[in-house]
Amino acid sequence: MEAVEAGNTEHERRLIGAAVAVRGNAHAPYSGFAVGAAVEDGSGRIFAGCNVENAAYPEGTCAEAGAIAAMVAAGGRVLRRVVVCGGSAQPCFPCGGCRQKIREFAAHSLRIDMVDAQGNVLARRTLGDLLPDGFGPEHL
Repeated sequence: MEAVEAGNTEHERRLIGAAVAVRGNAHAPYSGFAVGAAVEDGSGRIFAGCNVENAAYPEGTCAEAGAIAAMVAAGGRVLRRVVVCGGSAQPCFPCGGCRQKIREFAAHSLRIDMVDAQGNVLARRTLGDLLPDGFGPEHL
């Protein structure tokens, strides 16, 4: 596991704290794997989301998708930072679908932090690391 420095600024700590806190609201009765995510938009606002499972398994919603939807509902259209909290000692990286959802609103240089349930940064990647050569709006 790589050593990554945790959030240094008050704003970074609030972003991480939002992901950790919202994880407690996850609805994960089938997998038992609760996930929280927080995103910062281009104006510095923070939005959070958690995974919401459904008895019809493929119909669930990922935490990242919920956070992005909250940002869009509030008028945000640019992602500046993303934090994902899976709660275990292993980093919880965004799934492929969420990587594409993030790409819709972010450049390849976007920083994504994966944290544990205490907010310790387990891994840090750019969107370009996680989705090399990603397809985005500018391709249309």
